[in-house]
Amino acid sequence: MDPRSEVLLRQAELFQGSVLLAGLPADDLLGRLPDAHGWCWHAGDQAALDARFAERSHFGVTVTERAFDTAVVFLPKSKDLTDYILNALASRLAGCELYLVGEKRSGIEGAAKQLNPFGKPRKLDSARHCQLWQVTVATAPQAKSLESLAQTYELPLAEGPLKVISLPGVFSHGRLDRGSALLLEHLDKLPSGHLLDFGCGAGVLGAAVKRRYPHNQVTLLDVDAFAAASSRLTLAANGLEADVITGDGIDAAPMGLSAILSNPPFHVGVHTDYFATENLLRKAAKHLKNGGELRLVANSFLKYQPLIEEHLGICAIKAEGQGFRIYRAKRG
Repeated sequence: MDPRSEVLLRQAELFQGSVLLAGLPADDLLGRLPDAHGWCWHAGDQAALDARFAERSHFGVTVTERAFDTAVVFLPKSKDLTDYILNALASRLAGCELYLVGEKRSGIEGAAKQLNPFGKPRKLDSARHCQLWQVTVATAPQAKSLESLAQTYELPLAEGPLKVISLPGVFSHGRLDRGSALLLEHLDKLPSGHLLDFGCGAGVLGAAVKRRYPHNQVTLLDVDAFAAASSRLTLAANGLEADVITGDGIDAAPMGLSAILSNPPFHVGVHTDYFATENLLRKAAKHLKNGGELRLVANSFLKYQPLIEEHLGICAIKAEGQGFRIYRAKRG
């Protein structure tokens, strides 16, 4: 059981009615709160919740249409995303209770100040290295549209400027990260066929590749619903068409790919997590057709080359700069 869920269950009498759990972990909390429903934006957690508690968790970037009397927000890693989620829920909870729960090392104490616009927050519990805060929503705010919170920037590329639209909570929100910048400089000589942008974020790589290689089929994949929504906005802003899918890692990707491009994530909140990338490197060959290519950018300190060579084939360092490396390998 997630420690944040344990803190909620210490106050279980507060959560017996129609409760919405936003950003809930994939544990047994829905089993312990039989009238509760979830709102999830992580495809892996959603799949796990669906398997155990069918139709009790809503997946996406907008709050469920289902009525609820109380809501609990599990603190997201991004301050912007926390603001959006709290506002979306408070807009439906005039005169009702809104709760925020999170780990101390994730900054729950500071994040509790984000409840101030809705009323006077108070700390209800502190246990399991977590805190639970509560506010009675005095006046329901006007719900903000997600698109109104988007940040837009332009990249000067050889084919012309590329407009990128990123939403709260998406990796490198509102700016181009150094790893993607390096990979954008090395998108030459990609094979024809079906290309995958793995861990697409705001869709920078997928959109750049689709515009540079318009006859190739391009798929963008991310575990996060806000990233997928960002990628769709980026594609639309540039008049591009590509498939955008959500799924938990490379297992959700199509087969028969000509190339996999990735600036893979390795941070999940305050925890460091290499699993998604290492799983990609182990299984890329299964998703690539013969002669298909993996092209990946990663921090230089991450020892990915031996793992790529073990599971895919000879791996070359195509470029290096600003603490990043681009690895290139082909399926034989």
